[in-house]
Amino acid sequence: MSAPPRVRVREVRLRERDVRLRMPFRFGVVTLTEAIEAYASVRVELEDGGAAWGMAAEMLAPKWFDKDPARSDAENVEDLRHALRLARALYTDGGARTPFGLFAERYPLQLAEGKRRGLNPLLAGYGPALLDRAVLDAVCRARGISFYDAVRANVPGIDPASLLPEFAGFDVDRFLAGLRPSSEIHARHTVGLVDPITAADLRERVDDGLPETLEEVVAAYGHRYFKLKVGGDVAADLARLSAIAGVLDRSPEPYFVTLDGNEQYQTVDDVVALWEAMTRAPALRRLVDAVLFIEQPITRHRALGSPIEALASRRPVIIDESDGDLAAFVEARAVGYRGVSSKTCKGLYKSIINAARCARWNAEAGHPAYFMSAEDLTTQAGVAVQQDLALVSLLGLTHVERNGHHYVAGMAARPAAEQRAFLAAHPDLYRTADGVARVRIVGGRLAIGSLACPGFATAAEPDWSSLREMRE
Repeated sequence: MSAPPRVRVREVRLRERDVRLRMPFRFGVVTLTEAIEAYASVRVELEDGGAAWGMAAEMLAPKWFDKDPARSDAENVEDLRHALRLARALYTDGGARTPFGLFAERYPLQLAEGKRRGLNPLLAGYGPALLDRAVLDAVCRARGISFYDAVRANVPGIDPASLLPEFAGFDVDRFLAGLRPSSEIHARHTVGLVDPITAADLRERVDDGLPETLEEVVAAYGHRYFKLKVGGDVAADLARLSAIAGVLDRSPEPYFVTLDGNEQYQTVDDVVALWEAMTRAPALRRLVDAVLFIEQPITRHRALGSPIEALASRRPVIIDESDGDLAAFVEARAVGYRGVSSKTCKGLYKSIINAARCARWNAEAGHPAYFMSAEDLTTQAGVAVQQDLALVSLLGLTHVERNGHHYVAGMAARPAAEQRAFLAAHPDLYRTADGVARVRIVGGRLAIGSLACPGFATAAEPDWSSLREMRE
């Protein structure tokens, strides 16, 4: 195996575009009707010759990275921009490093500088999360190889032991070489806290030809996996889950569910009370049996402070918002959590490191006790959704939360040339309807074979002229 390439980041350009939701999406304490998507493009020079541009994209989502009620949504978004600017300064200031070496050296500095400026680790990590993907995309393009092949051959130079002593003696090259991406993956449909369940819940229709109620979503896409948001009020959550079960139970086929608390419960006892109420409700018997795991139900300030066995003994529990830094999953495991989410907004290398932890811990346990899940941040069609799909598929995950295609009308707001480019480059993943490129879901699955292309999972580019420069 040849030595990983050493690279220098010569230029970072930050851009953004507005995203209008076709219907409101409520998660936790926020209801989104519009948002902004950030784009990073990075010019990389390889020490052994060659240069290329790489790219990454992600939503600037308020009230997820930082849920401090004293900060407005606009301040949350500006904090995320600030995290990108900090990363730009750090990544363009230094000598040649491997792609992972660049992350390993700069990530601790990013978190320290973020802390000095009032950014929590999850928020500060947003900057490296985009730049690391863009750097790897550039390296893959310069080498003419796919993301899958690059990671499996450890082209990025991934060396977790250089950051985390727990990996001393771990054969990371063997772990990476054993990863096997799939050509398809189940889309796990999100049911937000204000989403209509049946036609009776609709006050007025969007009427844009796309499904609006849960009934219509199931009929249109054929989902078998669902992510259900709960809001912290047992009685209200029980009533809503019963309405959802009334739709899902109509299917003669098995279905599978995850519950997402989005930090809305204060203690483990509060969540146990919800679970016990669910098990007592006859209308929820089938839905309870279908629950695979529970995601971050407890506010991050308390989530890792005490054991959660009272809940974990009923269903596995994972962290999401509590996954602030590279030590978080280890801390969570110590109090009873069995899983952690993969999200590209939290970092490509963090996901790979946590997947390696699961492999190591499961080998020690002698059975699959620990796992990763694949979650969404309303990732948009194009660069963002494709890089996320490629990452979770490579990690061996068989279903992924997907919600951007439901809350946003595909690429309707983008230039026609950009839509045509993605349709032509990835005809398995997209379809056209009413002249608009949209994500294609058939039988509840996404076909992603075309992501095995040179670069990080995308053979097309945004119309850069349609994006605005991120303000300084």
